[in-house]
Amino acid sequence: MARRYFGTDGVRGVVGEFLTPELVERLGRAAATWTGAAKVFIGRDTRASGVALEEAFARGVVSVGGDCILGGVLPTPAVALLALDLGVVISASHNPPEYNGVKFFDSKGHKLSDRSEEQIEELLAASPGTDQGRIEHVEVATDSYLTHIHERFGSDLTGLKVVVDCANGAYSGLAPSAFSRCGAEVYAIGDAPDGENINVGCGATDLALLQQTVVELGYDVGIAFDGDGDRMLAVDDQGEVVDGDQIVAILALDQEVDQVAVTVMTNLGFHALMSEHGVRVHTTDVGDRYVLEALQRENAILGGEQSGHIIFLRDHVTGDGLAAGLLLCAALKGRPLSEVAAVMPRYPQVKENVRVTEKELTRTIVTAVEKLNREWDGSGRILVRPSGTEPLVRVLAEAENASVAREACASIATLVRRELG
Repeated sequence: MARRYFGTDGVRGVVGEFLTPELVERLGRAAATWTGAAKVFIGRDTRASGVALEEAFARGVVSVGGDCILGGVLPTPAVALLALDLGVVISASHNPPEYNGVKFFDSKGHKLSDRSEEQIEELLAASPGTDQGRIEHVEVATDSYLTHIHERFGSDLTGLKVVVDCANGAYSGLAPSAFSRCGAEVYAIGDAPDGENINVGCGATDLALLQQTVVELGYDVGIAFDGDGDRMLAVDDQGEVVDGDQIVAILALDQEVDQVAVTVMTNLGFHALMSEHGVRVHTTDVGDRYVLEALQRENAILGGEQSGHIIFLRDHVTGDGLAAGLLLCAALKGRPLSEVAAVMPRYPQVKENVRVTEKELTRTIVTAVEKLNREWDGSGRILVRPSGTEPLVRVLAEAENASVAREACASIATLVRRELG
C-alpha cells in the first residue's frame, strides 16, 4: 500500500490546506488505536499553529480511550527520549512557519517503519470509542532532557566562545543554557520565537546571520539548529560552513568508530577519508530514519546526513542537534574548527531544487541521469530525487571540477522542469 499522507518524516504540509485540525485529530485517533489506546507523550515546536494541532491530536487519542501527556515546547530528540507507548511531535522541522506536521516515535524512541505508517493510515477512518482517555500537562520535561544531555554528552568547554543559533525554535533558551553549563562563553541568536519566525532568516536552513555573527564577534564556532532541533550545522572560526558530512567525519575520527552510516547525498570526499582510516561506510536512502535503521542493523553508533541530522547512539535513541553540537565542540580539543574540518576533502557539489507539479521521475529523466553517471564512471555523479516533504525534485551534481558539476546540474534541472513542471 502506498502511503498517502506520510512523507520522509511524518505527515507534513501547509496548515489549513493539506494539514488541518480534522486530519490531525484523525491521526491521533488512528495512532492511539494502532498502539492499543495506551499512553502518548506529545511535544511541539514554536509555530503558532502548534497549540491547536496539539489539542486536535490529543482529542483524537482520548476519543478512543488513550491518555495524553503534553510536554509543551520541546525539541524532537527530547520527545524521542521521553516517549511512552508512543511519542509525537507537532512540528514541520526545517520548513517555513506556515507549515506544520506530526512526527511519530515508538516506545523505544525510534521512528516508525514504512509498514507502521501504512497501518496508521489504514486506521484513519476509525470512529471514536466509548471510553474517554485523559490529558495531563507536565512542566519538567525540559529539565529532564537537559540533565540527560549534559551528563551524557557535555564536557569542559571553558574558554570556547560559541554563537548558538536556535532558529527561533524549540531549542530557544535550552541550547544556550546547555553550552553555558559546560563553561563556554555563549552568544545566542534566533532565540526569540514569536510563533511566526521559526526558521526565518536564521537556523540551520539559513546560516548567513550565524556566519556574520561569528566573524564580527571573533568567536570560535557557531552552532545552528533547525526549528525542532534534530538537525545541526556549524560555522567555523573563519565564517565557513561546516556541513553534516564534515561533522560526521570529525566525530568518526574523534570517537574512533569502525563504521558509520550516511546517505546517498554524502560527499565523495567523505568516503575517501573513511577509506583512508579503515572505517566501513553504510549508505542509505535520504532520510535520517534510514540512517538510524542502518545503525541499528549493523550495531553501529554514528551516522548522519549532509543536511545536519547527526545520530550518535551512545546513550541516545535518535539524532539530536544539541548532543551533536556538544560532541563537535569537545572534538576540537583547543584547535580551530577550520583546521579540524579540513581533514575531509570535499568534491564540488552543485544542487538545485526544482518546483514541480508531478514528482514521479519520467523515463527520459532516468535515462539522462544514467547516461551521465556511466560517462563519469566514478569520477562524479548525478543524483535526482523527489522531496519527501515538498513539491520539489532535488538535483545534485558532484564532480572533481566545479564547472562540470554546474553544467550537469543545470542541464538535468532544465530537463526535470520541462518534464515535470
